[in-house]
Amino acid sequence: MENQQKTGMPRIGDMAPDFEAVTTTGVLKFSEYNKDSWVILFSHPADFTPVCTTEMSGFAMEKNFFEEHNTKLMGLSIDSIHSHIAWVNAVDEKTGILFEFPIIADLDMKVARLYGMLQPGESETAAVRAVFIIDPLGKIRLIMYYPLNVGRNMEEIKRALLALQTSDEHKVAMPLNWQPGDKVIVGAPRTLQALAERKGDTSLEQIDWYLAKKAL
Repeated sequence: MENQQKTGMPRIGDMAPDFEAVTTTGVLKFSEYNKDSWVILFSHPADFTPVCTTEMSGFAMEKNFFEEHNTKLMGLSIDSIHSHIAWVNAVDEKTGILFEFPIIADLDMKVARLYGMLQPGESETAAVRAVFIIDPLGKIRLIMYYPLNVGRNMEEIKRALLALQTSDEHKVAMPLNWQPGDKVIVGAPRTLQALAERKGDTSLEQIDWYLAKKAL
């Protein structure tokens, strides 16, 4: 954690930095919001901007998916709470899409700095498009960064979340382009006896001794 404090860039495997912040649903303490559920914490550069509007709408439209997979959403930008409320209202009035998840009003950039969302080479005053997937124990499991001018891929965010949850449940790994329902990778044998047992296991698709897949 010492390195994290020096660089301001949390890493995969770190505990998510805790904070308390003003949001569109009230004042929230992150560790309490995160308790017993996964959280996707994501930042956007600014309210009332086109790419951000498409992204926030995308998250809002997947409300049922995230609820079904025990996952809460939390957005952030370096804007005031009044700007957030006005933007949420405007999008709702124009499109019928309501951003019900909390959006942090990070005017003092405290949370953006905690999570390495401010990257001076891109912008010193706007957060990049960061995505943090945090598990119910408060550990950062996946980080994605996108520049200001490239929107995120919602299907990849959903796929990554399901991959992490499936991996945790079944103690397996996921191959390239894995999708729910695809075969998963089982760990390589660590002893000669385990290797011999694997060679006789007809339930596995065995490409080589160290690479084997199975259906869940």
